[in-house]
Amino acid sequence: MPRTAAAPDWEPPEAEVEPTYRPVQINRADGSWAVGRINAWWHPSGDSRTWCRVKAMGRGEASTWMPFDPEHLLLLPTTGT
Repeated sequence: MPRTAAAPDWEPPEAEVEPTYRPVQINRADGSWAVGRINAWWHPSGDSRTWCRVKAMGRGEASTWMPFDPEHLLLLPTTGT
């Protein structure tokens, strides 16, 4: 099964997953933005892409794995002044 957001039941090997908590703004395909979070990273060997498990907030959507793309996922600050 391909590793895309279209396959929400797909999971990488748990031993290779790095838990995290990173707030993000998600640029959706329709051009709208949503607040969400990245709750895991995965760096597969032999693949130059970094994958992340993303969950949008407020719509009851499930988490999904997708390649990290800074044009579609804007990392938000976790600390500030």
